[in-house]
Amino acid sequence: MNKKLLFRIITGLFTALMLMSASMYIFQYDEVAAPAFVKLGFPTFIIYPLAVAKVLGLVAIWANLSKKLTEWAYAGFTFNTLLAIGAHINIHDNEYYAALVGFLLITSSYYLYTQLEEAKNDNSVPVVQS
Repeated sequence: MNKKLLFRIITGLFTALMLMSASMYIFQYDEVAAPAFVKLGFPTFIIYPLAVAKVLGLVAIWANLSKKLTEWAYAGFTFNTLLAIGAHINIHDNEYYAALVGFLLITSSYYLYTQLEEAKNDNSVPVVQS
């Protein structure tokens, strides 16, 4: 399977996971999001900014307008998923599987992103023949 297609599939799955998460934060705030954050020990005031950050991070990854911005988006999602895994493990609720899947998807997406960027840079270097 070609790397670009694999990148799109993996990043698409991650995008679906993050969009479901962000939409739950916004549309099911009182029923699901706020109680879950309280249970994990997080303040509820970060729910809406986190939803916005997730959507903006996905835009940064898909638009790929700036390498630095894309790298920051990947870093933010990596921190988010790792902290979610840690928070769930800390309270012993065994509900960390979605965060673990998210972490595996974002690291796979980042690996493929770097491979594609490297290939793009290799193709743009002119070869001087003597």
